[in-house]
Amino acid sequence: MKRFWDHAVAVTRPEGGHAVLLDGRPLRLPGGARLATRSAPLAEAIAAEWQAAGERKGGEMTMEQVPLTRLLGTAQERVAADPAPVIEGLARYAETDLLCYRGDDPRLAALQAREWQPLLDWAAAAHGAPLTVTAGLMPVAQPPASLAALRAAVAAHAAEELAALGLAVPALGSLVLGLALSAGRLEAAEAHRLAVLDETFQEERWGADEQALARRARMAADVALAERFLALLRA
Repeated sequence: MKRFWDHAVAVTRPEGGHAVLLDGRPLRLPGGARLATRSAPLAEAIAAEWQAAGERKGGEMTMEQVPLTRLLGTAQERVAADPAPVIEGLARYAETDLLCYRGDDPRLAALQAREWQPLLDWAAAAHGAPLTVTAGLMPVAQPPASLAALRAAVAAHAAEELAALGLAVPALGSLVLGLALSAGRLEAAEAHRLAVLDETFQEERWGADEQALARRARMAADVALAERFLALLRA
């Protein structure tokens, strides 16, 4: 769409929280609601991405240029009203968490154990959720109490945080990695590295695939966006 504003600024709302104005008019989400956040740093960052989008009035912009806005909009319009489906969808990742499935190659399995087990130990200690590890791809049943504990950990997040987890967890294929990212136990780059451990191991033998590299770049960008959004939200 064409940029129709000159200036985007963050403001404090009289009723509390923060908003973004485009030439003095409130930035609205597709459903018509005014975009709002309790975080001043997040509002400032959103205003900055709208100030940069399209470069100047009359320029062409896309929603890809305002990723923080899209994530906050998801939280406001889709998650806040009914977080239960998001919580349930994220919690299900614990049933087949990536970190629980080790490769058949002994060298890969040893690498995965060394790199992944500390995160599983963290989940057991931090959330009371020990998970069962297996070799190969056949599903392994996880302890119901652990699944319930991880669901509770997800449910403890606010709507905005759930939106960020909703971006990071599917990208990583691991609820444990997503929760570690949210808790500050892992940075985005490290979470991404751990999530693609098996792929990079295979590439050392067979070489890189351009499509796989492009997919991983998109995945890394999603995880980094989730991390940045959480940092701004909590600043």
